[in-house]
Amino acid sequence: KSFPVLAWFILAPAAVHAQASITGLVKDTSGAVLPGVTVEASSPVLIEKSRAAVTDGTGQYRIVDLRPGIYAVTFTLTGFSIVKREGIELTGSFTATVNADMKIGVVAETITVTGESPVVDTQSVRRQTTIDSDTLTSIPTARSWAATAVLIPAIVTQSGATADLQVTPQMTVFGGSGGRANEGRMQVDGLNTGASLNGGGVSTYLADIANAQEVSLTTSGGLGEAEVGGPTLSIVPKTGGNAIKGSFYEAGVGGGMVGSNYSDALKTAGLATPGKLLKLWDVTGGLGGPIRKDKLWFYFTARTEGQYRSIPGIYPNKNAGDPTKFLYEPDTSRQAQGAESWTVGTIRLTLQAKPRHKFNFYWDEQIPCNGATYTRTVDGCRTPPASGKVIGALGLGGLTATTSPETSGYLHFGQRAQQVTWSAPVTSRLLLEAGMGTYLSRWGPVDTPGNPTRSLARMQEQCTAGCAANGNIPGLFYRSANWATNWNGTYTWRASASYVTGAHSMKFGLQGGYLVDDRRNATNDLNLQLRVNNGVPNLITESFLPYDVHQDTRYDAFYAQEQWTHARITLQGALR
Repeated sequence: KSFPVLAWFILAPAAVHAQASITGLVKDTSGAVLPGVTVEASSPVLIEKSRAAVTDGTGQYRIVDLRPGIYAVTFTLTGFSIVKREGIELTGSFTATVNADMKIGVVAETITVTGESPVVDTQSVRRQTTIDSDTLTSIPTARSWAATAVLIPAIVTQSGATADLQVTPQMTVFGGSGGRANEGRMQVDGLNTGASLNGGGVSTYLADIANAQEVSLTTSGGLGEAEVGGPTLSIVPKTGGNAIKGSFYEAGVGGGMVGSNYSDALKTAGLATPGKLLKLWDVTGGLGGPIRKDKLWFYFTARTEGQYRSIPGIYPNKNAGDPTKFLYEPDTSRQAQGAESWTVGTIRLTLQAKPRHKFNFYWDEQIPCNGATYTRTVDGCRTPPASGKVIGALGLGGLTATTSPETSGYLHFGQRAQQVTWSAPVTSRLLLEAGMGTYLSRWGPVDTPGNPTRSLARMQEQCTAGCAANGNIPGLFYRSANWATNWNGTYTWRASASYVTGAHSMKFGLQGGYLVDDRRNATNDLNLQLRVNNGVPNLITESFLPYDVHQDTRYDAFYAQEQWTHARITLQGALR
């Protein structure tokens, strides 16, 4: 069901992607406005070197779709001296107002005006917080988008936003301004990387914050191109440049650096052994530069991160894989562990195909290794250590304080983001843009390689206290695992045309998406789960597994928006 919404002075959500602008008024020394002035914005961050506009009949100009960076603005008109303003810093969707007073003179004469870069956006009601790359590399927090979002006032995150988990991917939903908790959107270069099972909002996508040009979070003030009423977190990746530049970041925590609040009271309450962070790491590097100067740039990143933990109160099951045994018998000589790691590689290419046609290509491949094979003789991304300690999955419905290690899962199927965008300033007033992207992922956990428990029924302890028969662990699952093979596909696209004069800025566009959510749930070959009370069976549950679930949906949206500036008044409106 679709319906149009008309809004004036709209205080709605974020724009689809960060597009900074420079605007202003040009006059002569008598105060009369000057139409026909050529205004050029140049910066090293532009592969095309500069963007230009011409003042309209009111003496106003506007240059849109500018990347974050430092700009110089030059004003040129025959019969007048050239005026140049340097050091204009643009971030996010900020609109910098740069006015100029031109005096009669020769074009060969250049007047350079110095002053502070504009810090107040006087032409938009958008509320946006932008964190640039220098700040991102200096703040003491995990290099994840969830860890960055919690630093911004008015943003409320849920699930996985705790500091000790931010180094590994989590399905962290967020919202703000009193809206739905899962209404937030996470984007890379204006295209969603959200999972279809969450409506395309967020996912476990591991954005490389350490190698981002900037991160912007907009809480209100978008127009017709805004999809929802919640906040949008937009990540702008680095694009390279005409010079070779790189970066490196490493962080880690060892077991000896972690304190413990384990006490006799907790031990008396039933926690036999505490959980402990054994190892945590995050290493990332980036390198960018020209393949061909002013024509083709690249930026490549590589990253590895993960963690190892001991699981509180859980030990390997001596009876695991034995069809004649129906109880959990803990091997207290070794505590169960969990393992989770990711290997990530990203490449971004920027191509100036023709003077007015620019393309961006983006490919991000992310491979997890969560859990381990059941034995060292089975091939997999990780095998148990020689000591025989059992390693299970973390954070994916796997090994917890109420699951025996043989019930844990495994994940070695990754996720991928792909994007291509195109922009063409056809004239100084007409800008055309288009882009499409995909976010694809397999998630689980799946069946552990070498699993010897598939022919055994899964069991659950019902007893809530004094469960001596099953390690005194209330609610314990043991003996066999459940697993799933799930597929997520998010396909999004956008296209727009902007017509910009000095006083007017109009934009017409379309957005669309196709979301796919396929799932297959499985259990042991018997399709049975037994419930026991202190080891005594009292319930048998038979499941009809495996079964498949397929869900898909498509959405399309069209919008038109207008901004008109007259003197000190700016009016904005949109129809979607």
